[in-house]
Amino acid sequence: MAMKPSNNIWIRRQQCPCGDWKCYIKYEGDDQASANSQLVKSETSSTSLPSEVVFTPYVGQIFKSDDEAFEYYSNFARKNGFSIRKARSTESQNLGIYRRDFVCYRSGFNQPRKKANVEHPRDRKSVRCGCDAKLYLTKEIVDGVTQWYVSQFSNVHNHELLEDDQVRLLPAYRKIQEADQERILLLSKAGFPVNRIVRVLETEKGVQPGQLPFIEKDVRNFVRTCKKTVQENDALLTEKRENDTLELLESCKALAERDPDFVYDFTMDPNDKVENIAWSYGNSVHAYSVFGDVVTFDTTYRSITYGLLLGVWFGIDNHGKAIFFGCVLLQDETSQSFAWALQTFVRFMRGRCPQTILTDIDSGLRDAITSELTNTKHVICLWHILSKLSSWFSLPLGPQYMDFKSQFDILCHLESIDDFEHQWRHLVAQFGLGSDKHIGLLYSYRASWPFSCIRGYFLARMMTSEYSKSLDMFFKRILSAQTCLQAFFEQVGVAASLAIQSRENMQYMHIKTCMPIEEHAQSILTPYAFNVLQHEMVLSLQYEAREMANGSYVVRHYKKMDGGCLVIWMPEEEQIHCSCKEFEHSGLLCRHSLRLLAVKNYFQLPDKYFPLRWRKESSSSLITMDDHNTQINSDEYSQAFHSLAATLLTESLVSKERFDYVHKELTGLLDHVRNRPVVEEVALDIAPNNIDES
Repeated sequence: MAMKPSNNIWIRRQQCPCGDWKCYIKYEGDDQASANSQLVKSETSSTSLPSEVVFTPYVGQIFKSDDEAFEYYSNFARKNGFSIRKARSTESQNLGIYRRDFVCYRSGFNQPRKKANVEHPRDRKSVRCGCDAKLYLTKEIVDGVTQWYVSQFSNVHNHELLEDDQVRLLPAYRKIQEADQERILLLSKAGFPVNRIVRVLETEKGVQPGQLPFIEKDVRNFVRTCKKTVQENDALLTEKRENDTLELLESCKALAERDPDFVYDFTMDPNDKVENIAWSYGNSVHAYSVFGDVVTFDTTYRSITYGLLLGVWFGIDNHGKAIFFGCVLLQDETSQSFAWALQTFVRFMRGRCPQTILTDIDSGLRDAITSELTNTKHVICLWHILSKLSSWFSLPLGPQYMDFKSQFDILCHLESIDDFEHQWRHLVAQFGLGSDKHIGLLYSYRASWPFSCIRGYFLARMMTSEYSKSLDMFFKRILSAQTCLQAFFEQVGVAASLAIQSRENMQYMHIKTCMPIEEHAQSILTPYAFNVLQHEMVLSLQYEAREMANGSYVVRHYKKMDGGCLVIWMPEEEQIHCSCKEFEHSGLLCRHSLRLLAVKNYFQLPDKYFPLRWRKESSSSLITMDDHNTQINSDEYSQAFHSLAATLLTESLVSKERFDYVHKELTGLLDHVRNRPVVEEVALDIAPNNIDES
């Protein structure tokens, strides 16, 4: 079978981040794996264990063709623990082939062969033992219609018949389907050894080890047989890769000529071939100026056909939807390649680094972030970790895995670092995982994924399941079997445009508490953000606030006698800070802060607690780039100051000392700016923002 090099096949990165090449990942909830699982089950059902009852053949039974008879006898044989083969056939000039003999696979005896002139010839034992089980067919023509009838049948065997789990391993029933053949060739070309190819196929199809409709020996024989085909296709694939990457580069150049806001960059290898290439669109760059405070860099997929890793930068808009920022294709997964990708992305975004970046576990990517984004917080997406738990621990833990998984989920959401460390040690000891390499890997990344360690990082609700689903929808739009990279490039452009243009309608959100601060928030926030804040407002009604001796407050649920959150209120600056750090984490106030503000008779929330990224006006700022180019770039200056002020506010709220320092410096800076001369010709018409000067 010849491999089809025209298809661009995207797969999830299956190499485990632990670094062991023998270790691979099976993703929980992978729709493709589930589909393949159903496919392999249906294949097994249709080819080996038919759902319909197969009765014992009998003399005089009629079939439309000899092929139909062979399939019927084969199904009967499989259900009864043996296989069959075609023996002799008899032919005449008038009828052609008019007799077919089907016999048990152990029929007859092996004829001795002349041994090859070698020192140690292989002495293969024959399975043939003279079994007399058989089915003979004879052709006849009745009323001009050809049919075959059973002229002889015997079901007497002189050997043991096999059980179901053994009979499927007979050569007659071990078949490699065409789709599996193509997959095997691709994996073999990528350097996968045969035993690992089998494991990958088992993982993708969701079957237990040893349950494929073929065995490792069949894969090895198939690869050996197709070696010449693989070499020919490798040459075709190399040529296609070079041509398609050049076409992609030309497409980027052509689009840059038509659209001056489109940006791209690339590198060449020592052979002057395109190595890495990245691009972004004008609308994406503009959206980043509003929503670029937190970024997801998704490197889940790679192309087998082109040997390229796909990296996509996403943000989250004021409706909680994924928004496209940029795309990169990398030849490898080294820290150097990731560093180039990050440098290029920051340059695309006019030098502005995100506050926080979310990624999968990857040592090379972690090193690149450390070197290139020195002031950016690095967070490992929890859903990436949870998707790997089954591959890592289901086999070694066996029936204990579900208990481990539930305890691990609790561990992830503990609020105290001390509690996390204590519970981690307990979990490792309870399940005997002290020497497990994956436990060691997770612990080495502990500063980047447990809630107790990242609760103060700004994530803008990127860790929600709704956001994860919106990422999956984007990838489903672009990761079809494109015929070339140019088609993939065009599809990314369409999907990116849809991601920016598809905004949630400003539907009316019903008031639930009748609190004035709720009505005020409704007029400012998008429905998505308001829904989140409204939920906290409703829950805040169940909390009490008790003032402490030092002027701070403990806010706890009315049913609890201890615990709660410490809330600090600074009335002069209208600053509120809660120990749960929800505002620092999501940009929306928590129930504890809302409760205290209600106690303080606030009928409107201070304006500083409505970040620009969650306001309705953020949507209107995402105008098309064509309209944007006809206006003064005042909006960009305004958004830049909004973003800078929001970051400054977050950092200054950490302590009273920080706030006093920032307030003093900003007051001096404001006086200095006011004393500078104004040049009328270049004055910008910037609408007043809503950031409080204090």
